[in-house]
Amino acid sequence: MAGKVTLVGAGPGDPGLLTVKGRRALESAEVVVYDRLVGPEVLALIPETARAIDVGKEASRHLIPQEQINDILLREGLAGHNVVRLKGGDPFVFGRGGEELEALARGGVDFEVVPGVTSAIAAAAYGGIPVTHREHSSSFHIITGRAKRGQDPAIDYRALVQGGGTLVFLMSVSAAPKIAEGLLGAGMAPDTPAAMVENGTLPSQRRCDATLETLPRKMAEMGIHSPALLIVGGVCTLGPLLCWFARRPLHGKRVLVTRPKGRAGTLSDRLRDLGAGVWELPCIATEPIAPCPAMEEALRNIRRYQWLAFTSPTGVEVFWNCLRGLGRDARALGGVKLAAIGSATAKALEDCGLTADLVPAVYDGAHLGAALAEQAGGKVLLLRAEIGSPVLTERLEQAGVSYDDIAVYRTHYGSPHSPQLRSALEAGELDYVTFTSASTVKGFAAAAGEGADFSGIVGLCIGEQTAAEARRHGIPVRVAEAATIDALTALACAVSKQDTIDT
Repeated sequence: MAGKVTLVGAGPGDPGLLTVKGRRALESAEVVVYDRLVGPEVLALIPETARAIDVGKEASRHLIPQEQINDILLREGLAGHNVVRLKGGDPFVFGRGGEELEALARGGVDFEVVPGVTSAIAAAAYGGIPVTHREHSSSFHIITGRAKRGQDPAIDYRALVQGGGTLVFLMSVSAAPKIAEGLLGAGMAPDTPAAMVENGTLPSQRRCDATLETLPRKMAEMGIHSPALLIVGGVCTLGPLLCWFARRPLHGKRVLVTRPKGRAGTLSDRLRDLGAGVWELPCIATEPIAPCPAMEEALRNIRRYQWLAFTSPTGVEVFWNCLRGLGRDARALGGVKLAAIGSATAKALEDCGLTADLVPAVYDGAHLGAALAEQAGGKVLLLRAEIGSPVLTERLEQAGVSYDDIAVYRTHYGSPHSPQLRSALEAGELDYVTFTSASTVKGFAAAAGEGADFSGIVGLCIGEQTAAEARRHGIPVRVAEAATIDALTALACAVSKQDTIDT
């Protein structure tokens, strides 16, 4: 059976700029052939079952020649695979997408194109520069700054100067001095506004403001490197006024999110929306204990209990799956009251159509135990992790409250050694690490390895118990005002603002 190749434009780097259709194609791929300029957060969407082939190319160094890339696509398509060819920006804007499709057409392989957001427009917009503006420019022109090795770009500078409009040069870092010289030689005014946008749409984005005459010097002073694009024209004067992207509170900050896979999304998305570069490194994983005869027995005889208490959303999920597996639903709980350690756990109950009767003011085991000890007149059923905080049961015992403490899932820590994490810590590539439980701290420390230096990061902790565990590992900490994702993101912004003031 013949396969198919879908040519997908991945956009300029911000994962939010990947189109809905592009994401859908990527998530169903069997083989993904990708370039260097595809952002890491887009690459993270590649299914674990898919085979990923890196054919990344850089200026002056081609990992795999274009002809060989064409052959790879043809071979995989003829083998009957569902292939996604993932290219940075838009595949038809200096992306050689047309050449690849020609090869597929000649080889008899079916193909489809999913256009992408080109950096020529997106990186300029993220830099605060509209490519057209009624007071400055009624047209724009996209030009490649890359030429064959050893040659200058074949650009008709006189035509560009005479045509007017905004000029956007892609792949232009090494060629920028020659481009400036060519435009000046063709009669463009030396004081014409110009700008370079480096790492456009990414948290590390920088903008270099200059004139055509001063551009080479200012680029050298800032150390501008690829990928970057050059913009020339009056619209560049708007950059300092309209630079919305760089004004976001976490712009330029690098945050590692340690939440378990599947639960990191909300926190990561909020941090990205605030401008942070987010690295998701799940430091713990949870595994339901199955079968779990003790839980099944307790649920069959649920009327023995006055309270059913949960200390995590995972516990709620495991409980609900077990209850449904027994052929029962919420009606089986009858008059049993429900307690949740915090808002996230209460939300997990809501997702099952259940409402928590008790959520302590402070979201930790000690306060949950104290609240239950005050209100419980009968037996309490605890469904939680195999290794749970002892303070909860201690509070119940002190109050003389009868309880059954049943382990319904296990927590596994991340890899004992993560060379990538260790090198990032040593290179100072992380600013903050978020911790939503003491378990995530333990998993993070295990992944970093023995003897890791945590002095260069700040641990953003969701509560005091989590912070105490972080301090035990020598991690400088700040604690959120409440044990919620909202409070944790607010803490990140506050710490970032203080860092800015201090520097």
